[in-house]
Amino acid sequence: MAKVVAIIGASSNRNKFGNRALRAYARQGFTVLAINPNEKEVEGHRTYASVLDVPGPIDMATVYVPGHIGVRVMEQLAQKGISEVWLNPGADTDEVVAEARKLGLNTIQACSIMAIGEPPY
Repeated sequence: MAKVVAIIGASSNRNKFGNRALRAYARQGFTVLAINPNEKEVEGHRTYASVLDVPGPIDMATVYVPGHIGVRVMEQLAQKGISEVWLNPGADTDEVVAEARKLGLNTIQACSIMAIGEPPY
């Protein structure tokens, strides 16, 4: 069964990393979940406002939102019980990292697209 990954900040703008990540993970065979309260659909995938709206478990999340949004998202990721959280460059502000640690989230501060062997551009 394919690993389920939530793309936090998925975007229909193909120039944004939230879109690039969704496409990269899909190409690699992951089950992708687009998370963005301001989008209805991204690259043919239904979009959820929050990970808390997703029925069923999520194996990992990769975060592509500004810090002021990321701080609030960390609580949702903890509530959902997501065991692996990637804080991509730009989403890994000191405040987000501190909140994630406070909540006991297992975070990785790196480019998750490169980690799966895809170019981030």
